Amino acid sequence: MPNITISINKELLDSGREYARKHNTSMNALIRKMLEETVKSQSENWLDACFELMDRANADSKGKKWNREDLYDV
Repeated sequence: MPNITISINKELLDSGREYARKHNTSMNALIRKMLEETVKSQSENWLDACFELMDRANADSKGKKWNREDLYDV
């Protein structure tokens, strides 16, 4: 697995180490997980996330049909 080098201030590094320690993980695993979740959610899961939000909205069109022209009738 390739390595990377990042620069962060000491306060952020110390806070990250403390968070990782409290969650029984390493800084490496913590950064990998956060990066993976950020990148994955934007690239692979965006459509699933959209449908999940629509389902949670619990909206009802009451049978109204929309077309492209209707979007411009503001």
